[in-house]
Amino acid sequence: MKTERKELPSPSAQDLLSQIKFDVEEGKIWLNEQRMLLIHSGVMGSLRKELINSLGLERAKALLMRFGYESGQRDAELAKKIRPDLTSGDAFLVGPQMHMIEGIVKVRPIKFEFDVEKGHFYGEFDWFGSYESEVHVADYGPSDEPVCWTLLGYASGYTSYYMQRTVLYKEIGCSACGEEHCTIIGRPIEEWDDPAEIERYLKPDPIIEELFALQSEIDCLKSSIQQRNDDDLLYKSVGQSKAFKNVCQLIKKASCSKVSILLLGETGVGKEVVAKGLHASSDRSENPFVAVNCATLPHDLIEAELFGVEKGAYTGATQARAGKFERADGGTIFLDEVIELTPRAQASLLRVLQEGELERVGDSRTRKLDVRVVAATNEDLEEAVRDGRVRADLFYRLNVFPVAIPPLRERTEDIPALTTHFLDKYHALYNKRTLGVSDKAMQALMTYAWPGNIRELENMIERGVILTDNNQLIGLSDFFPSLAEPSHPLNVINKQGALCEESPAADTALSEMNMEQYAAAWLNKGFDMEAFESTLIDQAMSQCDGNVSKAARALGLSRPALAYRLKKQTEREDAIHVSTAGEAE
Repeated sequence: MKTERKELPSPSAQDLLSQIKFDVEEGKIWLNEQRMLLIHSGVMGSLRKELINSLGLERAKALLMRFGYESGQRDAELAKKIRPDLTSGDAFLVGPQMHMIEGIVKVRPIKFEFDVEKGHFYGEFDWFGSYESEVHVADYGPSDEPVCWTLLGYASGYTSYYMQRTVLYKEIGCSACGEEHCTIIGRPIEEWDDPAEIERYLKPDPIIEELFALQSEIDCLKSSIQQRNDDDLLYKSVGQSKAFKNVCQLIKKASCSKVSILLLGETGVGKEVVAKGLHASSDRSENPFVAVNCATLPHDLIEAELFGVEKGAYTGATQARAGKFERADGGTIFLDEVIELTPRAQASLLRVLQEGELERVGDSRTRKLDVRVVAATNEDLEEAVRDGRVRADLFYRLNVFPVAIPPLRERTEDIPALTTHFLDKYHALYNKRTLGVSDKAMQALMTYAWPGNIRELENMIERGVILTDNNQLIGLSDFFPSLAEPSHPLNVINKQGALCEESPAADTALSEMNMEQYAAAWLNKGFDMEAFESTLIDQAMSQCDGNVSKAARALGLSRPALAYRLKKQTEREDAIHVSTAGEAE
């Protein structure tokens, strides 16, 4: 067969080299937005040897081919950014060029033909100085079969991304087998005589999946026999940091008792998730869990909603109905923003906590019930008691077992796991699959102050999944602008939770302030509360594309509460407009 040799184009090498940045002070190497590593080839050889000895030759081969395939896909994505015109041969050859720059192997094209639109591809390449062949011979001596598994997976992954269809390679000659150099041939999968045989190496090992399934089944059996452990506590929760584990330990101890729980923490830290975890790990888990946001209940209907109402108790009460507490009988009720309860509702709640009984609105009959109360607030209840907004006896009854949930900025080591959790959630919701978060974007997530806590992180991940195409990495620019601009004053929060100015001098002064001192500083500057609230609402609505429910969640408000503020804001703006028009006349 007549072959054509083509030298690798030098421009691609310059393009790639310009993308490599050495951040010596931070100890990092960047290739575009991807963090890279310099690792001894001998160390990779040791890892390869351990995989072979632990998993066997075939499973190790499959694992290393999948590792190479993923690497090839990422390099192809980078090549697309550097060389956006992927219809040229020079652009395709960025892949072999990257293999050389990364020190893996020297690549020489023999022949390649392709037509992206028609899906046609045929490629032959020679490899010289394959590190994989060298380390295999050093550990096991000459081989009867080709051994460049990682390189083979890389070529398949890179070309498949480039062609937008599955292209697989075979190694028809290998230096580990005594050849002068290695040689590979690539074709679309359906053009091979044994496509299934080749492709099986790129699929997850079904034996390993079966082992995981068996292990999961064993764990389920153990949990049904043994007393519930910490894993129950993490029901729908994600976190392994010390701060989060401390919360889990407290909840575990409380779950075995009937004591009422008071969850404290900033907006967005996941108080309802913790409450569900408490319920799931208690002996009430088979009974109802009822969540109530007290801030969303109209003040004149709070008692009826919580404790029930009898027919004719007030205008509109056409039939008797049970309240939230009766629906939660035998289980758990979660009262979020408990500070919003009216004085009458607080008295009724105190009676439930102390006597385990209630009366419906308009009824004289007492009903006994057994309900675990979990209350939550992001405000200081002691201060609310001093201000007369909360009954002191109710506060002392709720404060028997307080649990403070740490803000996200105090458990940043949980951010990677939370990110993966939310990626899985929104991949399924939007029926798409990204390649995850770029290294630089993850670095920004780890250093951001997170004033909105886990709720803000979830919103960012959802936005990133929406903006990112399938099989692409979520980059820094795909998240909210606030994340891409860490120097913005709103992104700097001191240990007391106060917002800080950007300048070093101001930051030094404000870092020593508590919330009261910081508020006083703003007031001395002529702070306009109405303008600040309007600006904050406008920003939330803009970031949530006008979705009132999402904006309310981002602001830590209920939807009715935000809708009310939007209505008032519109009325103010209309009034200003009318006033201005009148002056103009």
